[in-house]
Amino acid sequence: MQTDMMWAYLIHLSHNMWGDSFSIAPQSKYCSTLAEHTDEAIWKQVIDFLPSQGINTVLIDVGDAMQYESHPEISLPDAWSKDKLKAELDRIRSIGMTPLPKLNFSAGHDAWLGIYSRMVSTPKYYEVCADLIREVAEVFDTPALFHLGMDEENLAMQKRNEYCVIRQGELWWHDAYFLFDCCEKLGIRPWVWADMVWDKQEEYLKRMPKSVLQSNWYYYKLYADKKPDNSYECPQYEAYRVLEKAGFDQVLTSSTVSYRNNSTLTMQIGKENVAPQRLKGYMTTPWCSTMPGSVYDLLSDAHHFGQAKQKIYPEYL
Repeated sequence: MQTDMMWAYLIHLSHNMWGDSFSIAPQSKYCSTLAEHTDEAIWKQVIDFLPSQGINTVLIDVGDAMQYESHPEISLPDAWSKDKLKAELDRIRSIGMTPLPKLNFSAGHDAWLGIYSRMVSTPKYYEVCADLIREVAEVFDTPALFHLGMDEENLAMQKRNEYCVIRQGELWWHDAYFLFDCCEKLGIRPWVWADMVWDKQEEYLKRMPKSVLQSNWYYYKLYADKKPDNSYECPQYEAYRVLEKAGFDQVLTSSTVSYRNNSTLTMQIGKENVAPQRLKGYMTTPWCSTMPGSVYDLLSDAHHFGQAKQKIYPEYL
């Protein structure tokens, strides 16, 4: 049995990634509490189900769901203590999976940062980002990878917000390099969503370090040799091949959020188009709350991912 490839599931402990982080008064953070979107019984049920589907990695979106010592003002009132999270990480390891951290620093998905989401690209912001990366890395016992998000930082994703923040040009790269450096100083490889390659391909391929692991995503119907058959026109469909041609390591990402068999088709694209030495694995995410009302979607997404692995990669069983 081969075991050298990542088969990952993205699960949200915090769900405060979208929308504004404040009402009219910036001091009144109104992000959802942990209990509103993460039920511990459902969390455990999903985590315990994953190994049966051939999943060996759990990517945990931590956000404001941990009690930070460096910046407690960020943490939700009912956030997990560091000891509680460490215990859960140990439990995940005990059932054969590797837990990895994610903090999304996209200016469009940083409601979890509270007041600091309105201080983007300031000295205080950089200080806080470095502190949080360091603290989360410590809790995860210096993981091999750290997902930094950095997706969908554009007006389209913030058009309903009362307060919009979009970094562009040199500023986006400056901040991205800063975050990469925060990880690399700890001996951790940074990992990002590859969204920017869709709109700024030449710039992205030239300036993105090869040391940064890439996750492109496309959740609709894919074909190996032609364009998709839906109206959502976007170059993200071709980005897997673009990144491969440029020599980037990839973890291709699928989901059942828009098309049930997306994992199977994503794995077909990866196996046929990405060189084995650069294909680091696959990931799936249901993009829903970890609550009783979403349990079917959570388990179904993992199951379809497992079925796709059996079909496309029987050599890994």
